[in-house]
Amino acid sequence: MEVVSENRCFGGMQGVYRHRSVCTKTPMQFAVFVPPAANSRRFPVLWYLSGLTCTEENFTVKAGAQRFAAQHGLIIVAPDTSPRGAQVPGEDDSYDFGTGAGFYVDATQHPWSQNYHMYSYITRELQELVIENFAADPDRQGITGHSMGGHGALTIGLKNPQLFRSVSAFSPICAPMQCPWGQKALDGYLGEDRSAWLEYDAVELIRQGHRSDEILVDQGDADGFLHEQLKPELLAEVCHELNQPLNLRMQPGYDHSYFFIASFIGDHIDFHASRLS
Repeated sequence: MEVVSENRCFGGMQGVYRHRSVCTKTPMQFAVFVPPAANSRRFPVLWYLSGLTCTEENFTVKAGAQRFAAQHGLIIVAPDTSPRGAQVPGEDDSYDFGTGAGFYVDATQHPWSQNYHMYSYITRELQELVIENFAADPDRQGITGHSMGGHGALTIGLKNPQLFRSVSAFSPICAPMQCPWGQKALDGYLGEDRSAWLEYDAVELIRQGHRSDEILVDQGDADGFLHEQLKPELLAEVCHELNQPLNLRMQPGYDHSYFFIASFIGDHIDFHASRLS
């Protein structure tokens, strides 16, 4: 693991690191904030998954999460959103598929199946790297994310409740099988058989019986992607129907930007810290 940068931040350390990934067969970068006094004990971990076009930098620089993480004694891990430089034909042709748009799935379709294994990267490979190199408690982990990363947080959290004890999301793609972003990604990475898509759709996972403790979702009602791409009403309907606890907060006047995330990141860190203490 190579140190790209480390900066003192709210008494802790904000670092960016690089390693050669087995899952993606490419170099991968990720960011880790370690709170003060991390050498003395192991700390709970909050994973943050970013959205389309993002890297580990967007959240690290824009969200203002370090202040709250330092107060709660919480490590934050922010991975990248896809392999970089995999040399897959077409991976840079559009913003919503390929580079920056891994959708947190394990691709099964050629040529994407050679590198685009972000689900396994998050749930296995980077898990091991973080536990080995930082003062992280593997038994106290939560997951959150934004937009495509909100989709990742919901699906990964629902499928791995033994790994992630708390789940939240900002503006998540709630039902990717029913929106253009999701349909494009799932068809490209997984193929035309829609039965394979069910494993990466939060609404369908809840229908299958996957559960988490109460899920917190914040969604701005002025979000330009709300009705076509995000569809939180579908998540609310299935959670109500099948008794999955959900706290869906529609925030008046907020859009899809990091100004929205920065406004409510403190609430989400409080939410996770209370469940991981």
